[in-house]
Amino acid sequence: MLHPVGPLPAAVYWRRRLLVLLVLLVVLGGGGWLGVSLLTGSGDTAAAAGSAASSSPVGTPALDRVVPSLAGVQTPTPPPSTTPPAPQPPAPPAQEAGAPCGDDVVALEVRTPGSAPSGSAPVLELVVTNTAAVPCTRVLDKQLQEMVLLDAAGARLWGSNDCQPETSSDTRTLAPGEQVVFPLTWSGLTSEPTCTAARVPVAPGSYVVRARLDTKTSPDAPLQIT
Repeated sequence: MLHPVGPLPAAVYWRRRLLVLLVLLVVLGGGGWLGVSLLTGSGDTAAAAGSAASSSPVGTPALDRVVPSLAGVQTPTPPPSTTPPAPQPPAPPAQEAGAPCGDDVVALEVRTPGSAPSGSAPVLELVVTNTAAVPCTRVLDKQLQEMVLLDAAGARLWGSNDCQPETSSDTRTLAPGEQVVFPLTWSGLTSEPTCTAARVPVAPGSYVVRARLDTKTSPDAPLQIT
């Protein structure tokens, strides 16, 4: 191996061996350089890509482009409440102690038996009440009192002052909450203010009795004539 044998001089064979060895070294060296170049090149490429990514401005995320930030959302201001305030109970009417009772502190009520046979003589009552918190005076004269009977259509059929009007002088001091009752017996007959028309028994039906004390009027009280 170290002593070449052949028809040619030994120097020729050594030169051939050196040439083969040189080619082999060149091939090995070139392959190694190519491998190193590939490794270092890919690293530089990744670094360059990273540098480019870090130097480029960061864009808005896709979700943020679709859903706005809560800080930028304008929330509507709720409208003011339109609920009306709760009604306050009416203040009790002012009444000076010992002064005449005003209509606003006098309550009128008519009491009836509820029903009565036609042609009978039912007893009706006028009730006067002082609703003030202090005593006051009220004129309760008979000529200032009146009861009337009305049918379902509101027609007047009888009045207590039509045929037998009464007079009196009756001024009273009413204590707070005091009631005064004035009974009246009705004949059960019709009447009119002049008392000239024929008086007949009121026909069976549904009626109401309404009372008055001077300028104060009572609620209607039902009365059934059977």
